[in-house]
Amino acid sequence: GATKPAVSGKQGNVLPLWGNEKTMNLNPMILTNILSSPYFKVQLYELKTYHEVVDEIYFKVTHVEPWEKGSRKTAGQTGMCGGVRGVGTGGIVSTAFCLLYKLFTLKLTRKQVMGLITHTDSPYIRALGFMYIRYTQPPTDLWDWFESFLDDEEDLDVKAGGGCVMTIGEMLRSFLTKLEWFSTLFPRIPVPVQKNIDQQIKTRPRKIKKDGKEGAEEIDRHVERRRSRSPRRSLSPRRSPRRSRSRSHHREGHGSSSFDRELEREKERQRLEREAKEREKERRRSRSIDRGLERRRSSRS
Repeated sequence: GATKPAVSGKQGNVLPLWGNEKTMNLNPMILTNILSSPYFKVQLYELKTYHEVVDEIYFKVTHVEPWEKGSRKTAGQTGMCGGVRGVGTGGIVSTAFCLLYKLFTLKLTRKQVMGLITHTDSPYIRALGFMYIRYTQPPTDLWDWFESFLDDEEDLDVKAGGGCVMTIGEMLRSFLTKLEWFSTLFPRIPVPVQKNIDQQIKTRPRKIKKDGKEGAEEIDRHVERRRSRSPRRSLSPRRSPRRSRSRSHHREGHGSSSFDRELEREKERQRLEREAKEREKERRRSRSIDRGLERRRSSRS
């Protein structure tokens, strides 16, 4: 049955799990396909830590549908039936959903989930973090988790095979107001909670992208700052310089300073970790080159 959240809101590092603690509240057909998929059973079984799984998401996830493109006949299956009919077959369950369930098996802490939704390397890491929240957190906590990101402008293509680009903010609005996500359903939000969410969203119309010179200059300055710090990453199209700006913008009006400090610390920690990884890669590369030269020399003599 439903478990009582240990601590609601943003305190404490232990995350409550809402609903079914074994299935993650996933559609049974999707779960069956995940558990029997060679990718989940073999490759993902090897990954034991949160960081290994995050790396895997970075390299492997290109959309956030439950099924891979063209692997499932969904003609004529709309609405509620879409996720249930043909239970035996399903299709090829997506890498994204296999990794989502893998995260669930790690029983993430609040800090780790924060790390996902604020990740700077890929919008897909963030999307899976938000999806994890949508599937596993008490409906009464969803607004607290999502509110600061409703105007987040980072883009991602959510559709298998491409063709459905939305911003993180738009995706979250959809998570909060629609039960369906492609051919599956999210856990139901109780009616009073849903009414409350809908009311809040009404008071938060979509922000039109900032125009006017001031906004552009601010963005340029931001990009410059980032470029001077890390030349390689700032060129990546996955980054949206607007993001941290809209977030700091949001922060001024809200008194959640400890939450923000935690965000900042988490970002800084990820940056340092990435740099260490890069250095390690370099070291390994030069070591293997040296070894190759050694071997060649000794085979000649």
